[in-house]
Amino acid sequence: MANQQPSSGNPRVDIEYRRKKSAEEMRYQIVTFALMIFLTLVAFVAVGYEGFSGWFTVPFILLLAVIQVIFQLYYFMHMSHKGHEAPALFLYSGVVVGAVTILAFTTIIWW
Repeated sequence: MANQQPSSGNPRVDIEYRRKKSAEEMRYQIVTFALMIFLTLVAFVAVGYEGFSGWFTVPFILLLAVIQVIFQLYYFMHMSHKGHEAPALFLYSGVVVGAVTILAFTTIIWW
């Protein structure tokens, strides 16, 4: 297994290391979840507030959605861990192909 730490020979030390890493991982997930709930509430407020026009609200909500997708990938799908470089490469390649496709169709329609 690529992301395991080498065994120290002392099972007690290994258990403490895993317990500390698990607690740290859980803390990251709870903080990320709270941030995602906050961003969702901000999106609802942006839609409900009558002072914002559609020209501000739509790009703002799309920006919040992109931030939440990044949180999902890096913290809930564990893309920040070692050993996930190949799936990350394929994911980013798909994002680039999708963005180029949208750009191509947008320029074909508008120009």
